[in-house]
Parts: sequence; C-alpha cells; structure tokens
Amino acid sequence: MSIDPTLLDDLEWRGLIAHSTDLDALREALGGGSVRFYVGFDPTAPSLHMGNLVQILTAKRLQDAGHTPYALVGGATGMIGDPKESGERTLNSLDTVKEWVERVRRQIEPFLSFEGVNAATMVNNYDWTASLSTIDFLRDIGKHFPVNRMLSRDVVRSRLDAGISYTEFSYVLLQSMDFLNLYRDHGVVLQFGGSDQWGNLTGGVELIRRSDGGKAHAFATPLVTKADGTKYGKTEGGALWLDPEMMSPYAFYQFWLNVEDEKVGELLRIFTFLSRAEIEDIEAQHAEKPFLRGAQRALAEHVTSLVHGAEETERIKAASAALFGGGDLASLSAATLGAALREAGSAAVDGDEDLPPIVELMVATGLAKSKGEARRTVAEGGAYLNNVRVEDPDHVPTPDELIDGTWLVLRRGKKNFAGVEVR
Repeated sequence: MSIDPTLLDDLEWRGLIAHSTDLDALREALGGGSVRFYVGFDPTAPSLHMGNLVQILTAKRLQDAGHTPYALVGGATGMIGDPKESGERTLNSLDTVKEWVERVRRQIEPFLSFEGVNAATMVNNYDWTASLSTIDFLRDIGKHFPVNRMLSRDVVRSRLDAGISYTEFSYVLLQSMDFLNLYRDHGVVLQFGGSDQWGNLTGGVELIRRSDGGKAHAFATPLVTKADGTKYGKTEGGALWLDPEMMSPYAFYQFWLNVEDEKVGELLRIFTFLSRAEIEDIEAQHAEKPFLRGAQRALAEHVTSLVHGAEETERIKAASAALFGGGDLASLSAATLGAALREAGSAAVDGDEDLPPIVELMVATGLAKSKGEARRTVAEGGAYLNNVRVEDPDHVPTPDELIDGTWLVLRRGKKNFAGVEVR
C-alpha cells in the first residue's frame, strides 16, 4: 500500500492534533514508509464511548493512509484505570475485566482491516504484564521515572490533597511499559491518545529514550467539548455508549442530530470521513439555511452508519419520518419503534384493563398539562393517534390499534410525540 503524504495535513485540518512531541519529525517519519503505531483502550466499562471513537477513527485514518495499527486492549491497565480528577476508581475483578476486554475488542475490530501489507494487530497488555515480577518492574521500569516528574502531572497534582493511591499513581509506568514492549517486540514507534493522556504518552516516549536510546513519537487528540466548554461524553442517560444494548442506535442518532450549530463543523471533521471539499460545502449550505439542520443530518447519518451500519441508519430515518407523520408506523421494527418512543418520552399502562381515553393518555405522556388542555388540542385538530387525527377526546384506544401489540403513538401538532407502552 502506498503512503498518503497528505495525512498529517489532513489530521491538522480536522483539528485532531492538540499536542505532539515533534511535528516535523513525525511528518518525516509518516512520509518515509509505513509507520507502526498503537492506541490503547482500557476496559473500565463494558462498552467504549464517544471519546474512544475519536481514537478508533483516527487509527482508521492512519491505516487508510498506509500505516500499520496495533490496537491495545488493556487487560492489565484496565485492572487499575487511569487516575481521574474526581477520585479513585472502583477496581473491577479479573473476570469482569476479561469479559470487558472481549467486548471492547469486538467493538474495535470492524473499524480496522486485519488483512494486507499493513494489517492491524490486536494486543492485550495483560500478556506481558501478568508474569512480570515486582522486582523486575521496579528495576527495569520504575528506575527511569523521577518522582518529581510524576508529581507534576496535572491529574496527580489535583489529587494530592484529597489523596491518590500508589496504584493509580503508578499507572503511567504501566502505560509507558506498553509502549516500550511494543517498540521492542513489534517496532512500534508512534502512540497517540486523548489529550488527557498526554503525560502517559510522553512517559512512554521518554522511557524508550532512557532505557533503549530509541526515538519514538506521540501526539494527542483534543478533548471534544460542547460550545460552553463542558464535556460531550455524557447525555441525560449517561455516557454516549457505542454498544447498542447500552444506548439505542435511535438515541445515538438523535444525539448527533441535536448538536449545536457552533460545533457541527468541528464534529464533521473529527467523526466523519467526508472530504474537506464535502464538509466545506455542507458548512456553506448550513450557514445559508441553518434551520434545515443539514449539517447535523449529515453528521448523524455518517456517524451512525459508521458505528451501527447503514441499514440501521435507514431504519432510524424511516422511524423519524413515520413518527412525524411521514411514513407507515406499522412498518417499523418493534425495537426501533420502542427505542424512539422511550427516547421521546413514554408512559406505561396495564394491558389487562381497559385503556384510558386519549385525553388521559396525553396528560400521562406529558403532551398536555391537563385534561382541559388535551381536550382543547383535540378540538383544534392538533391531536393524533398513530398519525390519524383524533376527533373524539373521549376515544378509548382498542387493542387492534396497538402497533406490534404493544405501542400507541400520540402526537401533538407537528413536532411533539410520545409513546404509550401497553404491558
């Protein structure tokens, strides 16, 4: 495979390089042949999330440009976890970490190619850490880490008053040892990760220099934040998980569809493989007619297709159209419909009894504040049941109106809908 000489320029244009050890040296290395690089993922949860997706897609960009990826899933470092400013992590059992290692591996694998001249390799740092003796670790690794340098790390400084365990304090040694092992055994000379990992990344570069006299490179991607500077990684339901069992593809799609106008261009650069010309064209159209949310739609479609597949994305788009009156609700899968309605807001009722009338259901789902308001909505022609206008405010839905035997879809006006789940 030929090497793409424009890779680093493209990474810089996309805003994917927040820090680097020596950009000119990295540019020379990336232009001189296929560079072996690695990026690590600690299984501290059963799924990867939005922040991890930045690293996965960056690894794919490097591989597509001709470079050779080593994806490291941290069976050892995942037993500890990188220190957080908020406090000590809860340590998980070996069995739990092993299970999460496999889940994380399966999430990474579809994004990389494991065939060809620059085939990806999946590695687990537990393989070279588990049998390492404490004495060897202290002599061979710990010897190269001045404590004053370790204390100067931002996350360590922030934790000194509240307290930080030796376990988490030592995390940088383990991650640096990973880089050294991959450098020695596989010729890996580049590591990248999030900007919150910068101390760990440079620790590995320095360890290779001190222990082997070797030359290695590192760069960090920026932390992706909202327009107000707060982290993006959280939604009302928790982290933006990649696992469809932990976050439905519909909710995932809706997240990207609802990002701020100020951030959508940045996110298109980071999370899609659209070209510069395509993104700039989308941005120009969005600037002219932001109310159409064309940039957000492009973002949601591309990212959801990358993570959950093009077919699932089409099902989500069909569900969105149907829920707003533009398609057949009965044609939707139960899983997609259920996910969409739970995301929008739903109420559960007992299916063993007669269902409440429409006005009560509108109040129960939050589409109306009172029965009086619900009745006025019906009278004004703004209430819909399964996309059919409701004429009678006292109408009681019947079992044959249930979609897939479970759901009723209520809508108020053109934009507000909710679900009733009949159990």
